[in-house]
Order: sequence, then structure tokens, then C-alpha cells
Amino acid sequence: MDYQKLIEQLWQQYSREINAAREIHQLFEKEGEKIVNDHVALRTFDDPRVNIEVLAEPFKACGYVEKGAYDFPNKKLYAKHYEHRHDSDAPKIFISQLLTGYFSNGLQACVRELIDAIPEKTLQDPQKLILCGTPWGEISYQLYEKLLQESQYAAWMYAFGYRVNHFTISVNHLKKYDTVEKVNAFLKKNGYVLNTEAGEIKGTKKELLEQSSIMAERKKIAFTEGEFEIPSCYYEFALRYKDEKGKLYQGFVAASADKIFESTHNK
Repeated sequence: MDYQKLIEQLWQQYSREINAAREIHQLFEKEGEKIVNDHVALRTFDDPRVNIEVLAEPFKACGYVEKGAYDFPNKKLYAKHYEHRHDSDAPKIFISQLLTGYFSNGLQACVRELIDAIPEKTLQDPQKLILCGTPWGEISYQLYEKLLQESQYAAWMYAFGYRVNHFTISVNHLKKYDTVEKVNAFLKKNGYVLNTEAGEIKGTKKELLEQSSIMAERKKIAFTEGEFEIPSCYYEFALRYKDEKGKLYQGFVAASADKIFESTHNK
């Protein structure tokens, strides 16, 4: 499979379930903008059966290579990003994982049980894994809330599983909305709530990357105890600047990404 088909599969699943993604995409297109994806983000656990290396396999098979690694000590996360070897227009892939060893024995046991419940055929097919949603079957709101007390990330993974956490529009490719300020104003004008943690814009021109995002869309999820509305996925926007050599920066800024993670928090 070429990377375009894989990204399209991920987009179809994400946009089918996240109304805001479809709406915002259409709003920009109505303004005459052509949408180009800066990066696509996925989440996982550090268990060797499903860790970053496993989720990266389908992308590596499509020509992606590892380019950067990032630590998030406050959230007890680790991440890597990947770029296509030959196609500079291909969206970057950002995969993060929860470092479960820093959490309680209860959370660690829960994660092991979840992964134990994933069908072996899914575990053996990473391409199937990244699109499988919640492969551990029924989910409990009581357990969701328990996980939420320790880690919003763990609770989100339990409720939503393996799917794209967010797509990111490249502001560099927009014409009319060519700054993050303009993008944010356009979003607010159309009724979307921005992630304001540490300000609406994360990062600076000096850091070569500015980012913003809407807060995750709240969705009704079927738990064993009934339906409950919780934060799901969100849409992000990124503007990259050229470095001193005149090359557009392609990495990520951990301090900014740390605040972007807050887009799925219960506010």
C-alpha cells in the first residue's frame, strides 16, 4: 500500500466520526483554501506488543523513516515522529506512548489486561491495529473515570483505542489564512472553542513552529453503564518557519506539544 491510501483510510475513519473535522475542512474549502496535512498523530501504550515501533511499521512500509524523539515528563509520555523518505509533501506521522511504569500497579495491570484482550490476528497486523478502534470489547465508565484520575491519556486510550487522535492542517499551505492568528479568528468566528492552555498559540517563530488546536469534540460513547459524553478527537493547525539555513523546520517542540495534548482534557 502507498502512503496516500493509508492516510486516506485514517482520514476517512477520523472525519466520519469527528463532525468538527469535516465541518472545518469544508469551511476552509469554501474559502477557496486547499487543505494539506502537516502531520497525523496516533496514541498507544509502551507495551512491546503495541508500542511506537509497532504502530510505525505500516508507515515504514510506505517509505517513512524515523526523524525525531521527544520526552514529556509531566505527562509521562514519549513520542517519535516520522517523515517520508522521498515525498516532502507527505504528512509527518507523530506517535506517542504512555510510559506505564510511572503509574500505579492498578493502571499497569489494567493496560496489560486490555492488550491481552486484543485478538492475536490484530496484534500481528499493525496496519489493522491502527484502524481497529477499541479491540478490547465492552468498556466501563467506572473504569474510564478511575483511569482518568491518574492519566487523561490512559482514559482516552481506553475509550477510543487505536485511531487517529488528530489531523493537522498546514497553515503554510493556506493563502487567505496564512497565520495562526487568522486561522484562530476564523475558527472562533464559526463557533469553535480553542485550546487556550498556555495561550491560543503554542510555540513561537523563534522556535520555528507555531501550533493551535480546537478542544476535542465531545461524543456520546456507549459504556456498559449507558451512554456518557466525553472528549474524543480534535483538529490542529501548524505553521512552520525556515531555519538559519533557509530550510523549513520539520520537527516538533516538546513544550508546545505538551500543551496540545490538553486538547482532549475534560474542561
